Amino acid sequence: MTEDTREARTQAVRALEGEFSALISQMRRILSENAERVSPGMMPGAYKVFTTIVRRERISQSALADALVVDKGQLSRTVRELEQLGLIRREPDPSDGRASILFPTAHGIERLAAARAPQERTLVDALEDWPVEEIHSLTRLLHALTSGVVPD
Repeated sequence: MTEDTREARTQAVRALEGEFSALISQMRRILSENAERVSPGMMPGAYKVFTTIVRRERISQSALADALVVDKGQLSRTVRELEQLGLIRREPDPSDGRASILFPTAHGIERLAAARAPQERTLVDALEDWPVEEIHSLTRLLHALTSGVVPD
């Protein structure tokens, strides 16, 4: 690789990093707003735990900690909070009596739907003028980036 090519690649990656930074900031704002709509005072971290439980439908607390790469003690406190709010329930894990399976309640699913409603179409609206092929291309490229493979 020539020095000009390396410099061009470095500049392109820096520009991409800047766009990711802006996207992450926007997502943090949305997550904070959604958390507040689910339950006033809910922290974004608790919202992330809650939405992961909803997405997985049923998950052990240990698997949840692994998926989110979080401290198990902090996760236990968050799970208790979500349970007290009536957003999730737990039941004994049939394969390990010491462990629990977490799952969303109907109330939790309703609260999440209501919280997401104001921004539900944000991405759809933002991409409205994009050709569908470009959306597929962006999806393919992001998947390649997050999975560590070279895009085809």
